[in-house]
Amino acid sequence: MRHCINCCIQLLPDGAHKHQVNCRGGPHHGHQACPTCKGENKILFRVDSKQMNLLAVLEVRTEGNENWGGFMCFKKGKRCSLVFGLIIMTLVMASYILSGAHQELLISSPFHYGGFPSNPSLMDSENPSDTKEHHHQSSVNNISYVKDYPSIKLIINSITARIEFTTRQLPDLEDLKKQELHMFSVIPNKFLPNSKSPCWYEEFSGRNTTDPYLTNSYVLYSKRFRSTFDALRKAFWGHLAPAHGKHFRLRCLPHFYIIGQPKCGTTDLYDRLRLHPEVKFSAIKEPHWWTRKRFGIVRLRDGLRDRYPVEDYLDLFDLAAHQIHQGLQASSAKEQSKMNTIIIGEASASTMWDNNAWTFFYDNSTDGEPPFLTQDFIHAFQPNAKLIVMLRDPVERLYSDYLYFASSNKSADDFHEKVTEALQLFENCMLDYSLRACVYNNTLNNAMPVRLQVGLYAVYLLDWLSVFDKQQFLILRLEDHASNVKYTMHKVFQFLNLGPLSEKQEALMTKSPASNARRPEDRNLGPMWPITQKILRDFYRPFNARLAQVLADEAFAWKTT
Repeated sequence: MRHCINCCIQLLPDGAHKHQVNCRGGPHHGHQACPTCKGENKILFRVDSKQMNLLAVLEVRTEGNENWGGFMCFKKGKRCSLVFGLIIMTLVMASYILSGAHQELLISSPFHYGGFPSNPSLMDSENPSDTKEHHHQSSVNNISYVKDYPSIKLIINSITARIEFTTRQLPDLEDLKKQELHMFSVIPNKFLPNSKSPCWYEEFSGRNTTDPYLTNSYVLYSKRFRSTFDALRKAFWGHLAPAHGKHFRLRCLPHFYIIGQPKCGTTDLYDRLRLHPEVKFSAIKEPHWWTRKRFGIVRLRDGLRDRYPVEDYLDLFDLAAHQIHQGLQASSAKEQSKMNTIIIGEASASTMWDNNAWTFFYDNSTDGEPPFLTQDFIHAFQPNAKLIVMLRDPVERLYSDYLYFASSNKSADDFHEKVTEALQLFENCMLDYSLRACVYNNTLNNAMPVRLQVGLYAVYLLDWLSVFDKQQFLILRLEDHASNVKYTMHKVFQFLNLGPLSEKQEALMTKSPASNARRPEDRNLGPMWPITQKILRDFYRPFNARLAQVLADEAFAWKTT
């Protein structure tokens, strides 16, 4: 026969009537139902004004000496059961407190502490100057992470042992055409000989009342670009070339691309370089057309939209094309010479590395590796394109990337946990697939909580060098750019064959403050943990060594930064 504790001790405020109902153990039959617990077998503890259930009903309120009267009515065995229950509850609560404060779990906590302040006592309303206890707690966490280093080092060693920089198989031109029939029908295989940028004339079939940008996807999907296209509309009609009863517009592609990497100073380089009178960039700084928009990707997590046709991308260079057209149509040799020095640039920092869309469109992969990459298509049209790459220490790049893109709960603790999780995911992929397959694995890239793969510069550069000559690249380091802007910009001018600047123009370009620098609220978070930095240095070391070897420059190993 089943026995239970079926008791309610109700201690009421002073002066109120008290009643005690059926306080006994034994078979639960023939007893009066408790009016408070309504016959349910449970214990209600009130702790910090919250109820917690255990075994039966025990509702505790303030009532002088009568507290023990209700308790003593239990038989000896039932008192032992109640005491045992209290002990279990105490252990559970103590374990939870310890797990939150010291990360040494006695009983697994259902909460992920990374989403909360490192110090549970540090409230949002606390004065930032009163953070001595917070720093102490952070030190405790850092020590705990140091203890975890050997296990993380095993993961890194596993990855390192499987690194192979293999040569990719290049696709045939006919295979590329099959993938992008429309693009190959719009862009010619020959360009105007007297223009430094790849340009050609195309018939404009619209009427003079037609909005030439009515269907442009950049306008349709983004309100912030509408003012840009208003300026393009105003300039459009004055730059059509009449011939044989038809109207023609000049179309152009970029002469050079700043292809990467994110959080490596590409925005600062762009802002300075566009001050040169011979350089004209796209109307939008980062169109991301080659890597995302031509596939219909705005945000990959939002799914695919309609693909942006190549005409929408070419529209972005119309202002530059207008100036080049003026030079081509100029009557004087001087005016022609001036306009023909103009070159067009594009600065999407995703161009070098982002091939996440391939799994949606290219199904004939080999062992998980993409059959086509962005550079294959650019090279098909522009085999002489010039490519600028700005890199930085990948360890610092990743932390900067995290601070810039993370939306909430940013901290050195959270970054450390995300790094370790990303390493584990990357290792899992490397156990089954090649390095290239993992680097370009869309599922893995979306699963990793930090963009670990973006710092694998050697992998991307070697794939670009498989189609472009090394002389077509200018590889820069952010560390050098930050220490000597003037020297870096002169290297860029020389690479692009740009004319000299006046002293005033050069001063404006080189002395302006850095663009897209770290936000003040992010700087206040401080640096990453030393142990996190050590882990990332271990991970990136073989990739940096390979990059330094390819470029014949040990500075790109980032042994000291």
